[in-house]
Amino acid sequence: MPATLSVPDGYTLVWSDEFDQDGLPDPTRWAYDTHRNADGWYNDELQYYSAARPENARVENGHLIIEAREEPTPAETFPDTGGQAYTSARLFTSERAAWQYGYFEIRAKLPCGRGLWPAIWTLPEGKSQWPDDGEIDIMEYVGWNSNEFHATVHTKDVNHTLGTQFGASLQSDTACGAFHTHSMHWTADDIFIAVDGAPYFHYPRGRKGFGEWPFDRAHHLILNIAVGGWGGQEGIDNAAFPARMEVDFVRVYQKADAS
Repeated sequence: MPATLSVPDGYTLVWSDEFDQDGLPDPTRWAYDTHRNADGWYNDELQYYSAARPENARVENGHLIIEAREEPTPAETFPDTGGQAYTSARLFTSERAAWQYGYFEIRAKLPCGRGLWPAIWTLPEGKSQWPDDGEIDIMEYVGWNSNEFHATVHTKDVNHTLGTQFGASLQSDTACGAFHTHSMHWTADDIFIAVDGAPYFHYPRGRKGFGEWPFDRAHHLILNIAVGGWGGQEGIDNAAFPARMEVDFVRVYQKADAS
């Protein structure tokens, strides 16, 4: 594992959002993933993901704000919530931008609170089968474990449903409530993940076949706060709402010959 992680030599900025225009997130960069609202989200999550609702996703004062909220009467506002008492947002770059390999930097401040599950992660662009085609979790945080970041990959043979997931954790006294830069260097041979330049996760390709290494196709980026699921394993503290993830910037660098 390298001592530090930073933008590699020969890489140039190919995509970014500095969040310098107040209002709704830039629709040329971000879309809203709402595809499971009517059926219920995975992992026993309890939120309704809204679209273009400033209460849940907006840009203000140079930051993207993703805000999870407790809704006193959710069914009156969103008839298809299925009775969910919480709203949030799940933004992704799908059909706008996707990258095969690169150096990714996301500077964010996470909310504190039991029941919250903010994440920065990637999924394959286009039609895919989970977990066979791969998932990369650059950062996950669960509110009941307030001083720890998590990084994980999921594949057909390496995933939590089999108990074979491959991940690492990093302790931080300011995991929530302070800004940190989460970075990933993804190549044809390795995935490294770091916080503030300090790498703590390494997933090498080695001699792995597709079942363990499907990471040779373009992925899009996802930013969200879930409520419940892994984050709710020890219950939900409604005093934590509204809960904000603030994102200062998102930057993607690639080699000149990368796709």
